Amino acid sequence: MSDSQFSQDTDDDDFGGYIKIDRYNQERIDSLKGNYHNVLKQIGEDAEREGLLKTPERVAKAMLYLTHGYELNAEEILNSAKFKEDYSQMVVVKDIEVYSMCEHHMLPFFGKAHVAYIPNGHVVGLSKIPRVVDVFARRLQVQERLTNEIRDCIQQTLNPIGVGVVIECRHLCMSMRGVQKQNSVTTTSAFTGEFLKEKTRTEFLNLISSKLS
Repeated sequence: MSDSQFSQDTDDDDFGGYIKIDRYNQERIDSLKGNYHNVLKQIGEDAEREGLLKTPERVAKAMLYLTHGYELNAEEILNSAKFKEDYSQMVVVKDIEVYSMCEHHMLPFFGKAHVAYIPNGHVVGLSKIPRVVDVFARRLQVQERLTNEIRDCIQQTLNPIGVGVVIECRHLCMSMRGVQKQNSVTTTSAFTGEFLKEKTRTEFLNLISSKLS
């Protein structure tokens, strides 16, 4: 998608000389905001009142941002910082913030992801692991599939000796509606290779539960 297809939305706040600029496809915004305008009317609101005049466009931009993972390629991100390295011990990146949208009700779920791999001749820049998590999280998801997609991408791209992924999240579709259980947490895990062995998996789980002093 070329830059000419995007409009720019400049945040009114200037944080120490930094002004946040978001780029959006105006054609998609216009299509979405028309739909959200209709939603407001369907739920009984006055879509023309002052407080809601810009709401359809704001929601359209928010939805495009919250689902921008469809526009990204996780394998390309990993390959952009893939290096040969003679290291064969576990690499763990834990407490990665996760924000995603449940595909069943389009309500948020959020929490933390813990990712580990054992290199097999190649390592990857550490910042790329959280980016891979974001690529798949910024789509309509179920937590189980999100966990598997992160695992499979790292396994297929880096070909490590093993991969371990654990995700812990709170789901607003459970706390705001339905059973309305505000304190429930859902944990999912996915493993390959050496992490299928109890000893390696236990080491990983111990590492992600420990805290730095």
